Amino acid sequence: MSKFTEPIVLFDGVCNLCNGAVNVLLDLDKHKRLKFASLQSEYAKNLIQSKALKEKIRGIDSILFWDGEEIHIKSNAILEICGKLGGFWKVLKFGYIIPRPIRNILYDLIAKNRYKLFGTRESCRMPTPELKERILG
Repeated sequence: MSKFTEPIVLFDGVCNLCNGAVNVLLDLDKHKRLKFASLQSEYAKNLIQSKALKEKIRGIDSILFWDGEEIHIKSNAILEICGKLGGFWKVLKFGYIIPRPIRNILYDLIAKNRYKLFGTRESCRMPTPELKERILG
């Protein structure tokens, strides 16, 4: 098992919005810097347990970002993921100039209503053979 040193996007595997975001990130991440794991997976559960993240992520069940050293939540997770994509997307890290409470109001509004607005899946996505190395168990 990995020592969790790679950048990993943790996402709600049954949420259509989260799965759609993962699909977009897989396309945008030309250098394959990001790995992905659904929050329902054993991999994510092991990461959360081994790094004692349970308290820090309490109540967050949509998208999180493990940068290899620390966990980023809510709008910070989104901004950090954009930074890892590089290129034009790195510019979005300027979003940090907006105070976190304001950014998180929008994040929380979307996260709270994502099932109602975008629906859910019966199960987490299964990776294609070419994505197996990037989508973690």
